[in-house]
Amino acid sequence: MPRKNSASCRENGLERALGWWPDRSRPRGGDSPELSILETDVQLQLDAFEVTLRDIAVVGIDQLHALSVAVGWPHRESDWRMLLDLGRGIAAVDEIGRVVGSVMWFRYAPDFVKVGMLITSPRLQEQGAGRWLMQRVHELNKGSVFGLTATRAARRLYRSLGYGHEQKVLQCQGRAVVPADVRAVVAGSLRPVRPADHDALLDLDRAAVGCDRSAMFRRLLPLSTGHVLVRNGETVAFALCRQFGRGHVIGPVIAATEEDAIAVAMPHVEAHAGGFLRADTPAANAAFTGFLAAAGMQVHDTVTSMGLGRAPFRPASADGPRRMALASHTLG
Repeated sequence: MPRKNSASCRENGLERALGWWPDRSRPRGGDSPELSILETDVQLQLDAFEVTLRDIAVVGIDQLHALSVAVGWPHRESDWRMLLDLGRGIAAVDEIGRVVGSVMWFRYAPDFVKVGMLITSPRLQEQGAGRWLMQRVHELNKGSVFGLTATRAARRLYRSLGYGHEQKVLQCQGRAVVPADVRAVVAGSLRPVRPADHDALLDLDRAAVGCDRSAMFRRLLPLSTGHVLVRNGETVAFALCRQFGRGHVIGPVIAATEEDAIAVAMPHVEAHAGGFLRADTPAANAAFTGFLAAAGMQVHDTVTSMGLGRAPFRPASADGPRRMALASHTLG
């Protein structure tokens, strides 16, 4: 097979160059179009390195896990498996079969795509592999608005690609403790999530982010415990918690006020006291961030929510439900 370089892929269009065809044996991603597989691998020369593009669906999870471990990301193989069930992606494979790069995307609306899991091995980071992978995502999703959560190391790359609409997000984590002096006094009743609550959770999330993440919730809910706050017969806030990385992550948390967010998150802190717990919250949520710190989850890192075309997540109203904690950096 003749070798194709990055220039030829841009000229011919990635869809034609890669030969994407429906894989009807693996329905994934909710109501989004069926995933495709690579019928033809494409080889690319990056300086002294030769890599081959493949559909991420045909790459072993153990290889993807090895890639994320190599750059210090906490994802377990089961975390990768959930993402692969929800989205599409591309993997770059080197001459001896090692995965040296990845990127995924998740279609939340006909015109909106969430991008995540952009990883390149250290030896390719200075060869432009990250930019090249992002350009491929843009080509495969022409006409879409894009959103992502940028690490500090990748923020300059995304800005150079035109991303803006920035929102600072705090990665809070640590050994959980039950804060003795933090109690949210809120009207309403707090209880565990029931199957009958699922439609209400979707409605709250849709109002908070401005798009339909029902496929994500279908995958998250069986893996999660959850609590809802009910006021005057209406579900006004919820928080989910699941295993992730080094322990558990609280998220998503959707509420209209930080007091409501603290109320629904507190049971998860109590349930996991003494264990590793994490939550990712927009920095504007000062009271909720203070609660997380009192619960043993100090600010470990900062990332940036960014959009290309517009802000990636847009609440339906300024005083309505909003994201108090992300489902994850990748899922938003």
